[in-house]
Amino acid sequence: MENSMEAIIKKAGILIEALPYIQNLYGKTVVIKYGGSAMISEELKNSVMEDITLLKYIGMNPVVVHGGGPEVTRTLETLGIKSKFVNGLRVTDAATMEVAQMVLVGKTNKEIVSLLNKKGGKAVGICGIDGNLIECEQYKTVIDGKEADLGYVGSIVNINTKLIEYIARDEYIPVIAPIGVGKNGESYNINADIVAGEIAVALKAEKLMLLTDVEGVKMPDEEGKIYSALTTEEVYDLIDKKIINGGMIPKVLGCVRAVENGVNRTHIIDGRIPHCILLEIFTYKGIGTMIMKEKKPYHSNEQIF
Repeated sequence: MENSMEAIIKKAGILIEALPYIQNLYGKTVVIKYGGSAMISEELKNSVMEDITLLKYIGMNPVVVHGGGPEVTRTLETLGIKSKFVNGLRVTDAATMEVAQMVLVGKTNKEIVSLLNKKGGKAVGICGIDGNLIECEQYKTVIDGKEADLGYVGSIVNINTKLIEYIARDEYIPVIAPIGVGKNGESYNINADIVAGEIAVALKAEKLMLLTDVEGVKMPDEEGKIYSALTTEEVYDLIDKKIINGGMIPKVLGCVRAVENGVNRTHIIDGRIPHCILLEIFTYKGIGTMIMKEKKPYHSNEQIF
């Protein structure tokens, strides 16, 4: 009986620890990029959906942007279409674009909406074509001194937030597939991290959270510890020193851009951890790496270092 009471008291302590965060974030927008292993494991899928639903019920406005590249690749393989990538971006001809749109909008998006609804949320699935939400032009890049044509890969020129705000201001949760639209109505495939960052900026979100398959930004030591919090200035310094390198660079630079354009806090967190969103938002220490302009805590007990 005594052990049972201790467990109950411990649970009460967890709720009290969350209280100042609930107070600070009530009514605020949190943009969540959902992808990686959290989209594959059934256990992780369910925990992420529960986290997002809880955020809505306690007064926050979660906005979900999802990826789905591996599912697109599998579908292309089934159809006998080979995938080619340049600097991490999928070369997207007309046939590939058709498949990407079919998978991301018609399958993945609706699966996420269905899961959220099953958990008690009220989700609405949309993509960048709806209401001209994500206006694009063709992405331009140079490789070996020559301009490379990646096909229907989009570069965002404008985010029209009215549709997202209309959905999110009530009890609904927007779930956005990373497909944009060009000036002639053509569809474009866009990196989901980029979409999440641009939407966070456009909505003036309080937080941007990127669910990844890594723990965060690692320190240059054998123990593999991660930086709990970094300022934008520290991020640039770590890139110059090549401590931040490879595939982590675009993620941290996306976070830096969001912070420099009005988002208060950005987070790179490990989506392989059950209930990673709640652990980051509602605990004093958090998980993953937080990137911000200055290390300013929400309250006196929060540990930022």
